[in-house]
Amino acid sequence: MGTVRCILQKKRGDVISVSPETTVYSALEKMEEHHIGSLLVLDKGRFVGILTERDYARKVILKGKASKETLVREIMSEHPVTVTPDTTMEQCMALMTSKYIRHLPVFDNQNLVGIVSIGDIVRYMIEEQKFIIEELEHYITGHQE
Repeated sequence: MGTVRCILQKKRGDVISVSPETTVYSALEKMEEHHIGSLLVLDKGRFVGILTERDYARKVILKGKASKETLVREIMSEHPVTVTPDTTMEQCMALMTSKYIRHLPVFDNQNLVGIVSIGDIVRYMIEEQKFIIEELEHYITGHQE
């Protein structure tokens, strides 16, 4: 099974982020623009948390707050679970399942290097299984390329 590094190598190197002083509305626009479900929150380049669609739903909509007046710092999740590039897919799945989370910021030697989502991990696992099946089919039928 692969590691987070395998996913990061296939993803663009851009880490999409917002500052804690950004309005939630602007953060949501950025999520929509990039077709993502979370944003890393950086304060002067320092990682301070994560903002997810779930944070928005539970801490803005359900609380009757206005997204154009609420700041990211008011609803972001501080101290989220993080992983390293060497974390395995199994470890990520176990963390995500046990903690009920869908996004994992990735740190390499205390440096923020990216983020992986449950979708990234599932896609990787499906591709890996497809490759294994194709290799087994070639082995069984005697076809070699």
